[in-house]
Amino acid sequence: MISYAECSARERIAQLLDADSFHEWLPPAERVTSPHLAQLGVPCAFDDGVAIGRARLDGRTVFVAAQEGAFMGGGVGEVHGAKLVGLLKRALRERPEAVLLLADSGGVRLHEANAGLIAVSEVMRAVLDARAAGIPVIALIGSANGCFGGMGIVARCCDHVVMSDVGRLAMSGPEVIEASHGVEEFDARDRALVWRTTGGKHRWLSGDCDALVDDDVQAFRAAAIAALGQHRPVTPTALEQEHQLLAQRLALLPEGLEGEVEALTLWQRLGVAQAPQVPALEVDAVRALRPA
Repeated sequence: MISYAECSARERIAQLLDADSFHEWLPPAERVTSPHLAQLGVPCAFDDGVAIGRARLDGRTVFVAAQEGAFMGGGVGEVHGAKLVGLLKRALRERPEAVLLLADSGGVRLHEANAGLIAVSEVMRAVLDARAAGIPVIALIGSANGCFGGMGIVARCCDHVVMSDVGRLAMSGPEVIEASHGVEEFDARDRALVWRTTGGKHRWLSGDCDALVDDDVQAFRAAAIAALGQHRPVTPTALEQEHQLLAQRLALLPEGLEGEVEALTLWQRLGVAQAPQVPALEVDAVRALRPA
């Protein structure tokens, strides 16, 4: 077993996809780097923290983007975002079986401020355009950085979300919540709380991911293969159903308990058996607990 979380972006590509099938566009040798970081005197990466290209998965052509969390926490800047958008727009022309987004990001790169925010918004639009064209977009989340901020929204714009039990997905990261609202609201040092709130098990039980897998590259590969060809159209009916689900979920939570309500409360009210034991359970056992 090879840990997905411990791999670099290019190691994930090499292990996840068919052997020697990845053809990278704008590789490091092209030296397409962020102009903003250079102006600030901040070190650059020659791929700006994301590898994009064409490959095969189980013999079928896919486009893939893999974020490198070791560079600026996988933060999205202007060039980084443009590479993601370019990949998705090229998918509209060449019609691959799917687009894989190997997310490893804390969100927008703060050094690039508005340029990064605009880039993320363009990525969201490009994902939805690909889906509208019938091309499945599959987000794989299981890295050390998780998938937060703008990339958290991008992931939930995708057709399918695959997460490991050590993966994390949310709009705001733990440190951001603590900085904004205080440690009483969310203690980012409480790792058990962080994983209960943003981790793969919670996202699976609450219906926010489509497949929960072990921290194993081959498990991610199998889940990605299973999602190929499973396009989910974005329709008014589907959006209305999602809003109804969110309203029902919100109604389950007690009022007037700010700072005290957490994932365990939601699991119990969703009717999850053995809710207090969930953090210690194996992935197979957690998969069986999701309410119908």
